[in-house]
Amino acid sequence: MLRDHPLFRELDSAALDQLCRYASSRKFTRGATIFAKGDPGNSLFAVASGSVKMSISSVEGRSAILNLIGKGEIFGEIALLDGLPRTTDATAHTNCDLIVIDRRDFLPFIRKQPSLAMRFIELLCARLRWTSEQIEHVMLQDLPGRLASVLIGLADRRKPTSAGGPIAITQQEIGEMVGMSRESINKQLRAWATSKWVRLEHGAILIMDRAALAAVAGNGHAAAGARDAVPRV
Repeated sequence: MLRDHPLFRELDSAALDQLCRYASSRKFTRGATIFAKGDPGNSLFAVASGSVKMSISSVEGRSAILNLIGKGEIFGEIALLDGLPRTTDATAHTNCDLIVIDRRDFLPFIRKQPSLAMRFIELLCARLRWTSEQIEHVMLQDLPGRLASVLIGLADRRKPTSAGGPIAITQQEIGEMVGMSRESINKQLRAWATSKWVRLEHGAILIMDRAALAAVAGNGHAAAGARDAVPRV
């Protein structure tokens, strides 16, 4: 898996073998805490199977999902590199297998691999751009636009083997990603299901008309010919 990952595929065989010697595997059942906000950032994680939820919560009990990390992706790199505490909670979204590399092994390794260091700089820049886009969506898009953007984004990040299949996520979890109540999410999704833009399944959503959702995401509201399918919620 490390050899196929964009961050590590340019490493020579000897360097990759060395990195693999530092790696261990861990299994987590759905709902298990991988790390909590404020924990020491002492390891890097890669998802071998399943998915991981990155979230934050308030003292009042409100929670927001910042990202879903899927197979082949890595997480935990910020605290790993700067040595400061974790900035979010990481929870097993499904049963998952993770590859773990300890900070004390990884930092000396990356200092000897300038090309890998540049890859991690690019990764951090990509994370920052993604965060800026999320802030833009929340501040400037209306609620249907936010929901459409999230659905398209989740679909685009899927691996080719699962492209076109349902997105495994609950309506409550989507609400925590876009700052909407589950009731509002349900109302909007049912309207889109009536128009056959999406199909609702148990714990999952299947996109049926990507172009229609893209129009909503791009404009922040429905096109004139489809306004009735996108009630304000």
